[in-house]
Amino acid sequence: GAAAVTLVGLGAATATGQTPRNEAFRMLALFGDVLGIVEQAYVVPVDDKKLIEAALQGMMGALDPHSNYLPPDGFDELQERTSGAYSGVGLTIQAEGGLVKVISPMDGGPAARAGVNAGDVISSIEGQSAAGLTVSQVSDKLRGAIGTSVKVTFLRDGEEPREVTLTREVIKIESVTGRIEGDFAYLRVSTFNENTGRELGETIARLKRENPALKGYVLDLRNNGGGLLDAAIAVSDAFLERGEIVSQRGRKADQIQRYGARPGDLTGGLPLVVLINYGSASASEIVAGALKDHQRATIVGLTSFGKGSVQTVIPLRDGEDGALSITTARYFTPSGASIQKIGIEPDL
Repeated sequence: GAAAVTLVGLGAATATGQTPRNEAFRMLALFGDVLGIVEQAYVVPVDDKKLIEAALQGMMGALDPHSNYLPPDGFDELQERTSGAYSGVGLTIQAEGGLVKVISPMDGGPAARAGVNAGDVISSIEGQSAAGLTVSQVSDKLRGAIGTSVKVTFLRDGEEPREVTLTREVIKIESVTGRIEGDFAYLRVSTFNENTGRELGETIARLKRENPALKGYVLDLRNNGGGLLDAAIAVSDAFLERGEIVSQRGRKADQIQRYGARPGDLTGGLPLVVLINYGSASASEIVAGALKDHQRATIVGLTSFGKGSVQTVIPLRDGEDGALSITTARYFTPSGASIQKIGIEPDL
């Protein structure tokens, strides 16, 4: 049996000969009408603020998977994340086709230790379906006080769903670590934050002191979901003497920004291998793309994630009303290839 539906005549105006600007105003008035009807007619009282925040998230979500509306607490969280420490389960996530997917688990964090992989889909949190939730809603549910735990079910292609209990802890992001393996230096960059460029320079200097006769370097960007553009440029520049690192192109033809390397290869031009996989996204792809196009490094692993777009965070009323994270440009590697959706192909 079908549910009972009552149709109420609310009068419909037909738009004729509207200019785009007038049409936008008409649709904004329509939005106000719909909000008014929901307030009066919905079965239980509603919270206007929540409804409007959800509408803003819906609007941004209709643009692309990486644009979103961050409510005030979401904006605070973003600022914490790029500065290098926060409390959580250690996951970088994104929306894709109505699902929230793991881009990468953070090194040594609760999710990584529990065996969560790049590409896993979050199907439920605390037994409630996560289908249709936005990235910020899922983030809110995953975050919480240190020491508290959260049950999350992950789906992986061809496997049974896995429910995992993750205990939240301070995710102290050590962006660069390094060690000597025989005659080679191994460098791990786990995320690109405000400290990455400096930490990489210090780590390379330390490894050179430990073994002055190094024969080459391995740069591990697997499961590195990205971060700040400036950090990606600094990491690329560490291995390049000259040339373009990345260009950024916006809506207008003349909105091209090019970023170039400064002289000085911190490794003195020694052989370099870069490791990437499906969890390498955004800033990781800029680095891999620049080093590949300049034939400075051999890229080894699996094709990367394919997030080649630039998001600008625009605070709303100084952040009091949250912020918009909106895609304003796309990244192109030095050879002019877009990273978006395609990713970086490894050499091996």
